Amino acid sequence: MRQSKSFIPTLKEVPNDATVPSHVLMLRAGMVRTLGAGIYSFLPLGYKLVKKVSEIIREEMDAIGGQEFHLPALNPREIWEETNRVEAFGDILFHIKNKNRDYVLAPTHEEIMTYHARRVVKSYKDFPQIWYQIQTKFRNEPRPRSGVLRGRQFLMKDSYSLDSSWENLDTAYDLHYQAYHKIFKRCGLKFFVVGASSGAMGGTGSEEFMVQSDAGEDTVAHCESCGYSANVEVAASVVIPLVRDAESKAVYEIETPNVKSIDELCAFLNISETQCAKSRVYICNNEAVLVLMLGNDEVNETKLEKTLGAPFRPAHMEELKDITGADAGSIGPVGFPKKVIADLRLKDANNMFSGANKNDYHIGGIDFSRDIPSVEYHDLRTAKSGEGCPKCGSTMGVFTAIELGHIFKLGTKYSASMGATFTDEKGAENPIIMGSYGIGVERVIACYIEQHHDERGIVWEKEMAPFHVHLIGLNMKKEVVSQAAEKIYSELTAAGIQVLFDDRTDATVGFKFNDADLLGMPLQVIVGEKKLAEQKVEVKVRKSGDRSEVTVEQLLSTVKDLLK
Repeated sequence: MRQSKSFIPTLKEVPNDATVPSHVLMLRAGMVRTLGAGIYSFLPLGYKLVKKVSEIIREEMDAIGGQEFHLPALNPREIWEETNRVEAFGDILFHIKNKNRDYVLAPTHEEIMTYHARRVVKSYKDFPQIWYQIQTKFRNEPRPRSGVLRGRQFLMKDSYSLDSSWENLDTAYDLHYQAYHKIFKRCGLKFFVVGASSGAMGGTGSEEFMVQSDAGEDTVAHCESCGYSANVEVAASVVIPLVRDAESKAVYEIETPNVKSIDELCAFLNISETQCAKSRVYICNNEAVLVLMLGNDEVNETKLEKTLGAPFRPAHMEELKDITGADAGSIGPVGFPKKVIADLRLKDANNMFSGANKNDYHIGGIDFSRDIPSVEYHDLRTAKSGEGCPKCGSTMGVFTAIELGHIFKLGTKYSASMGATFTDEKGAENPIIMGSYGIGVERVIACYIEQHHDERGIVWEKEMAPFHVHLIGLNMKKEVVSQAAEKIYSELTAAGIQVLFDDRTDATVGFKFNDADLLGMPLQVIVGEKKLAEQKVEVKVRKSGDRSEVTVEQLLSTVKDLLK
């Protein structure tokens, strides 16, 4: 491709709205432009990458028996209401009304795949099936940011397995697991896999493929020693348990004026936070629930929802007085009239401090076994960096990461609610057993850039690179340069090497070099009048910066060797 005839509008300056490297570099390299908050137009160079990543995904999906669909992004709302996910997605779902018909813009396609399956898949003989597509999705993100990492419109590969048994679901799940490893390795990404929450997708289990990044909006726990990884939504950790005191004190009330937080209570009473039980009130199914955490441990709301078995919300400030008799900061478990649950770290604890359900008062000497006999214990805490790995006991790290892909064992969540059934060998009718598997195409590109850039720009490796070689004619107005560069362009292109040819006559040498480093093709071939006098050109490896001079005759073989 000739750069003089290409639309690659590079930028010198960092755009004001871009903060993470991938966003900055995709804008500066002329790959994307912002159309609105969370909405991006992919320009020719960026779309070339979208097609390249899509083809890698397509090849690996076809290799495990996937069959490609292309489903509408515009879906009748009533199909989504069959699974109650209009309510589950809430404001994230885009709605369209046309006369008397309501539609939604699909954020994913479980319902539509199940809709088609229930019309055509009728017998155990029809299984297994793996259906996939690479299609635009829409999610009304309340705070779109970080460029294409969190947009309102995005391209996703979503696939769905249909099976007649749970064992076959395990097989389909493992096929996708292995295919994802191949896809991300081919895309040059350093990634890891974490156990995850199924969230609004539902199902019996899921895993996320992640890359560590400061730009990430997920937080994960990871152990370098044994490889244990989990999203903090579900991560466990090993922490020192409380040791029950030999004797329990009687409950006593303490006046604590203006003391609201655990830190304030510890300072006021000169005690450790491990002597404190923090109280939080939630509303689930219109009933109040008191949740107790040790000290400054944080409630993990994903674990809490799993424990409660239903969605919940924090109690409003104005509700607390009616429920407990006190405002936030003075609430406690002794005498609480509703359900009380506590984190496992508090199991059978005694001589603890908590709120008295009376403003500006706390209680000491609380014995959980004696004073809160109906309390239930569950793992409710959020794991922290530096705590022990639940698998091997080594110190575990907690850091932010970007989700590349997510795989789910849906089971019968969608088929049962939508009536997608098949007849088994004995003539009995059963719901289809399903899996769902997603990859964000633009996220693959952005994550690659997050991991492969330097102060000058992007650093592409061969399989992901938009072009293999950036051919740079230093002064194309000079006939000797233009003729040599044209000949090299023809020879490299004829050999199947993808070349971006900077044949611009109005760009300075410095501008061309800066653009070449910004765009980051694996190799740069520099054609200049001075070296051509010796029948030589310069070859630069973008990743290492290594430069070498080769004769024009040696160039093709040198380029082939370096691209290996």
